[in-house]
Amino acid sequence: MNLDIDFDWSANFAKLIGFENDEVKDLLRLYFLLHSDHEGGNASAHVSHLIGSTLGNPYLSFSGCAIALSGPLHGLANQECLKFLLDIKKKLDGKELTYGFIEKYAKDFLNSGRVIPGYGHAVLRVPDPRFLALRNFALAHFPNDPIVQILEMCYKVIPGILSATGKVKNPYPNVDCYSGSLLHHYGIKYPEYYTVLFALSRSIGVMSQLVLSRGLMYPLERPKSVDVHNLKKICERNYVKIEEFERVKTILQISSTVAAARV
Repeated sequence: MNLDIDFDWSANFAKLIGFENDEVKDLLRLYFLLHSDHEGGNASAHVSHLIGSTLGNPYLSFSGCAIALSGPLHGLANQECLKFLLDIKKKLDGKELTYGFIEKYAKDFLNSGRVIPGYGHAVLRVPDPRFLALRNFALAHFPNDPIVQILEMCYKVIPGILSATGKVKNPYPNVDCYSGSLLHHYGIKYPEYYTVLFALSRSIGVMSQLVLSRGLMYPLERPKSVDVHNLKKICERNYVKIEEFERVKTILQISSTVAAARV
């Protein structure tokens, strides 16, 4: 396909994959922007910065970013979220959507040993602003979509359930919670393709960062290592001496043995 110079990057991509709808173009603009970088600590962005710091080929630097996204703990979250929501829709089977249904489904899901996808974040302790941006787009364009209605009810019910477990630092939804559902609404119904869009988005951010890093002449990235000797010194300085820890541990083990014998 020949690119249209009157179109921006997102509009040309929408046309490339067969969409002329202006709403799809707007969604892709938002999607690409929100997924473009997200600071440098996440796996895909960080590995790209790391490789780029060697002054290696930018294409290979981004290849490392894309490979990181292939890992299920990083690049597949929005697929898992969509599957979660579609399964709720299937279980409803035409019945009325209620708070009680979502509460029971979520608790059963957790009790089966699984993690509810799309909730929590390694850094944030508030609802993900990217989630809120995608949510606003959905509510403005198709608030009556069945998946959106399920999402809205999950948003009101699931954080409270997660907080009640006492195990979750951030019970709020993240960007993955909504992103796959928006793509699905407009007919991009191949979840395995969502990570490709994630990678395309991230290329914009990490390649811009690479240009900036080289312009500022940032040095080769070289994280410091800590050997066992120095790790022990850090522990003793900030926490408790290793010998004291071993003494307390031995006392606890003896106490446990005595208690078990009494039983």
